[in-house]
Amino acid sequence: MRVPLSWLREYVDLPATETGRDVQAKLIDVGLEVETVERLGEGLKGPLVVGQVLTIEELEGFKKPIRFCTVDVGDANGTGEPQEIVCGARNFAVGDKVVVVLPGAVLPGDFKIAARKTYGKTSHGMICSGDELGMGDDGTHGIIVLPPEYEVGTDAIELLELVDEVLDIAVTPDRGYCLSMRGVARETATAYGLPLRDPALLDVPPPNASGYPVQVSDPIGCDRFTARTVSGLEPEARSPIWLTRRLQKAGMRPVSLAVDITNYVMLELGQPLHAYDRATVDGPIGVRRATAGEQLTTLDGTKRVLDEQDLVITDNRGPIGLAGVMGGANTEIAGAVTDPETGQLRGTTDVVIEAAHFDAISIARTARRHKLSSEAAKRFERGVDPEAASAAAQRTVDLLVLLGGGTAGEGVTEVVSPRGPRTLTIPADHPDKVAGVEYGRETVVRRLQQVGCDVYGQDELVVTVPSWRPDLSDPNDLAEEVIRLEGYENLPSTLPKPPAGRGLTERQRLHRRVGRVLAGAGYVEALNYPFTGSHVLDQLGIEPDDPRRSAVTLVNPLSDEEPDLRTTLIPGLLGALRRNYGRGSHDLALFETGPVFRATGDEKAASRLVVDRRPTDDEIASLDASLPQQPRRAAVVLTGAREQAGWWGEGRPAIWADAIEAGRAVAREAGVELIVRQDQHAPFHPGRCAALLALVDGEEVLVGNAGELHPRVVKAMALPERTCAMEIDLDRLERAGAGALKAPTISSFPVATQDVALIVDGSVPAADVEAALRDGAGELLESLRLFDVFTGEQTGAGKKSLAYALRFRAPDRTLTAEEATAARDAAVAAAVERTGAALRG
Repeated sequence: MRVPLSWLREYVDLPATETGRDVQAKLIDVGLEVETVERLGEGLKGPLVVGQVLTIEELEGFKKPIRFCTVDVGDANGTGEPQEIVCGARNFAVGDKVVVVLPGAVLPGDFKIAARKTYGKTSHGMICSGDELGMGDDGTHGIIVLPPEYEVGTDAIELLELVDEVLDIAVTPDRGYCLSMRGVARETATAYGLPLRDPALLDVPPPNASGYPVQVSDPIGCDRFTARTVSGLEPEARSPIWLTRRLQKAGMRPVSLAVDITNYVMLELGQPLHAYDRATVDGPIGVRRATAGEQLTTLDGTKRVLDEQDLVITDNRGPIGLAGVMGGANTEIAGAVTDPETGQLRGTTDVVIEAAHFDAISIARTARRHKLSSEAAKRFERGVDPEAASAAAQRTVDLLVLLGGGTAGEGVTEVVSPRGPRTLTIPADHPDKVAGVEYGRETVVRRLQQVGCDVYGQDELVVTVPSWRPDLSDPNDLAEEVIRLEGYENLPSTLPKPPAGRGLTERQRLHRRVGRVLAGAGYVEALNYPFTGSHVLDQLGIEPDDPRRSAVTLVNPLSDEEPDLRTTLIPGLLGALRRNYGRGSHDLALFETGPVFRATGDEKAASRLVVDRRPTDDEIASLDASLPQQPRRAAVVLTGAREQAGWWGEGRPAIWADAIEAGRAVAREAGVELIVRQDQHAPFHPGRCAALLALVDGEEVLVGNAGELHPRVVKAMALPERTCAMEIDLDRLERAGAGALKAPTISSFPVATQDVALIVDGSVPAADVEAALRDGAGELLESLRLFDVFTGEQTGAGKKSLAYALRFRAPDRTLTAEEATAARDAAVAAAVERTGAALRG
């Protein structure tokens, strides 16, 4: 909500010396989030005056139309002679009143004005547009053309209210009343301890039988509907400058008099309104739920298919507006248009004013369903004062009569569903207990009355909540009002006393260790949104029957392109890698840990839990049953140099083996030694993809994959060449582990190293050979490392040589050469028997 300080002063007599910064500090003290204070016209210096165009000469021979004008600026130029100005705009004519800035002036942005020669003429100043003066969008994007009644030479800085301060307030969902000048003024008056001039205190005539007919079929969706009529509006009537400037400062674009007045009253009182062209409304106005499949073209020109839960405004033809969101195009206020035959202005002359109160939840759902977040919907979904509807309609009628020359209709329509005042009972010392401060009954009563509550009682207070505060529904809400008005900064600082706990679970410890080991290996953690779309899975080359296609789709996603919850961590990491690579970081290693979401199809609809008690175990179990599987995973992506080049060496690029080693490092934190086998798994290169397996209850279980991405994936996602990745399931690793890690026993006896080279068929996985060597070597084997793979004539066609380094050590003695050799021979024998290997040489 943008709040011009000059407008705010109409409702609160602020001290003349108070600046926007001062008001910002006061409003922050009472709990409003005032983000910025914009100083309009800062640095602006005149002369800036009203001028009248005397002559216009079209200059020929240039790439764009150029006009040489003479403008009467009165005595503002010191001579009284016409001012010669070159201008490229086309939206003004001879006789028009315009805004002229003369040499010596300074426009916003430190733009100094001086006489200069251009297009073969000397221009002594500028004819100004709204953008050049920092006024905002007026819908024309051209020169400001003023009404003819303003005298030549009038100071335009004061006329156009160019110097002001605007407070930009981020209104939280529970403070919807502050989406209006009335609400912000109330908070300002409370903060300063000054009286409020409430703009809603108007004399409103009672409803009568001659009002415009209205039929409300859904009193729950619409509990109040006020209709007023104004006839005889002058089609040529324009919004006055003060009105358009207030709209512009508040961030809204002027449209036409009737529309501008409804927007102005909405900003002033917080009550959204809508004006219908009475000539296009067929019969009574109705309020009902839409019929599924009904269509409505809204004011933005979009044809919308309505849902049966949408609340609509109708006439005899059908829907003419989405209630509380946006009106329909078929009853839009018509702008003034000159009849080509008669030369007369035609436009809307008779209007019907709607001021209604709609159900907040219904409006919020309709706005989200149609992706239509209008100013009206923003207010209704946060809660609008139902008692303000009549005053808002009256204020709109008064302004239309005053500014548009219309006549107010005698009929007043009020359709109201009976409702009683909302009352709460609260102990007088309840705010004291919540805040830990002794406020006392008098302070509590005074603060609640400042909010607008009626308070009765002594030790037990009966509080009647004001109609504009639908968020006050609990004694704690009232306590919060007292505390914020007394000042959060006055609350004592006390440290909480948490109960003794049992520390982290083993699962939590594993996840933290995984993050630390990857960070220690040079990876940088990237935290990505858990949202994705099917197009990303297409880019990754994932088949239609792949389990990763079983995504959970959100009903109300943040982005239409990413409506699903992620089933793998890799797309988010690849997106982060691509963004960083595009910004010049070419050596990247990123990791992420977090859940993925896999729909099983067995999920049940979640039931709404109660809030007045703890849910039962069965209710919690039912809620858990409605959730998809959420396995926790770790993933890495890397590209560029894995080891930097320098005086110490040439360095080396990241390859698929680094991704596999990242998987091994993660597994070791769970006490698991991975089994690595060749695999084919999207999105990896079929010849550079590894399956990461672990033993769970004696059986090999796939826990992840690692390798280099397929070139098609790299091209589709615009990634660097040879990008590598790894993803591993932490829950499966935890099941494969032996529980809490135990510190290894370090032997003080020397190691015995034996090397062995085995020739096997090219199709035999190195993992199988390694497993056979481990089993055959026995308990004396400390470690086993593959250090060479060789193919050539010496090995024979279709064969390969695998060279391993075996380290033997005993915990209680120094091994003899015979013991080490015997262990090596046993390992070789096992490999020969299980894989058909032959000892090389």
